[in-house]
Amino acid sequence: MSPVKQSTPNNMTAPDGLKLHQPMSLTTRVVVFVALTIIACLSVVGTLINSSISHHFLQQDSVELKVIIHSVESSLSQKHQTNKQLVKSLSKAVAGHHGVFYQVKTPQNQLLYSNAEFDISDESVETASVFEFTAPTIVQLQHGDATYRAMLSEFENDGVRYRITAAIDMSFHMHFLTQFKQSLWVIMLGSSLLVILAAWFAIYQGLNPLRGLSQKMQKIQTNNKNVRLDVTQVPIELVNMVESFNLMLDRLQEEFIRLSNFSSDIAHELRTPLTNMVTQTQVGLSQSRDLEQYRELLFSNLEEVERLTKMVSDMLWLAKTQNGLIKPEPESLKSYAEIDALFDYFDAFAEEAQITFIKRGPEVTILCDKLQFRQLLSNLISNAIRHTPKGQQITVEVEKLNYGQVAISVINPGEKIAAEYLPFLFDRFYRPDKSRQRHSEGVGLGLAIAKAIAETNGGNINVTSTEQLTCFKVVLNTDELNP
Repeated sequence: MSPVKQSTPNNMTAPDGLKLHQPMSLTTRVVVFVALTIIACLSVVGTLINSSISHHFLQQDSVELKVIIHSVESSLSQKHQTNKQLVKSLSKAVAGHHGVFYQVKTPQNQLLYSNAEFDISDESVETASVFEFTAPTIVQLQHGDATYRAMLSEFENDGVRYRITAAIDMSFHMHFLTQFKQSLWVIMLGSSLLVILAAWFAIYQGLNPLRGLSQKMQKIQTNNKNVRLDVTQVPIELVNMVESFNLMLDRLQEEFIRLSNFSSDIAHELRTPLTNMVTQTQVGLSQSRDLEQYRELLFSNLEEVERLTKMVSDMLWLAKTQNGLIKPEPESLKSYAEIDALFDYFDAFAEEAQITFIKRGPEVTILCDKLQFRQLLSNLISNAIRHTPKGQQITVEVEKLNYGQVAISVINPGEKIAAEYLPFLFDRFYRPDKSRQRHSEGVGLGLAIAKAIAETNGGNINVTSTEQLTCFKVVLNTDELNP
């Protein structure tokens, strides 16, 4: 069967009717992040470049303004017989400069000379030395549509203090900066789009291994469970993910096999009592019988029904335990008292099987749910009775361990369990003998329940088997301090 492809809607609907928006794709997330980063970086770079060029023009204009003022000061420092000669000298102080304006005023604020059509000193805010280079000493003046950069200075000659103002037309600078900004932002915008497009393409290509993995994952089905992803065919960043996926597949395959075996086992376990009931009922109804025969038939069917009821109850208990629905209530239990109580309970069965019980080890306090502990130990003793030859003895041994733990072992003589069977003894309905012949009225869930109880109460259980003895050891917690 080919996999059914389902499209994923952009807007999914929750059970309460609210729309759930699909998360943004990885490509979109990375591209948006890259785009924002590029825009921010280029904006900072563009601002710095523009600021650097503006500062360069300011320095250039400052040098030129200083040259103009020095030229004017040089003219003022010369000896002139009349003001007319001084004005003539000032008119020739600066030559060959386009867009350069300067004016000189007397101490009485009378205009001595100016080559500008307007008073360029009216808006000067501070008088400073031309050797300074700060915002107050160099100012911008606006006259009509033109912008000027001006510097104001004072010069004293022969006791007369002159006010000198020099200005430069910034139209060329402003025009250049305007064009430069436009070109710069166009270049930055184009570069951003190009880089974002390249980033999108790189990310799209970089995600190709994920798309390849997705295609391979779609090939994995129940009839093709052995497919695994090759870690050597993916980038190093995806190795951990592929290894984790393969481990997940291994666990799923193992659980799937166990579930399949469980389905087969439970079908077999249910079929036997049901078949017995159907057969006995058909035989009983095949001809008329007396009341006693019908009573025996009903008793026989009742035994099979009780067997089915116990099996269903045990399976339900195991399911609840594995899903954390049964919470133990730990309490302090005295080992001798609990073991003696179980010996008394099984005394009749042991006497019938000609088996004796032996208790060994120190008295300890066990931290466990009382009912679950008795069920755990009861299942192990019951299992030991079924497999112990007549005239032999079953030993329950208590041993203190380190780290606040105690071990309780149920040891019985009997036929050795092969090593390859030991890991599966605690599986549901598992029996080492493939013929599946029943040794007793058990349904094959006792050891599985024992393991579930031990783990639920924070312990564990294991089994060892030799030619002479089989030992089931349960490790639980204790509230005693170990020596």
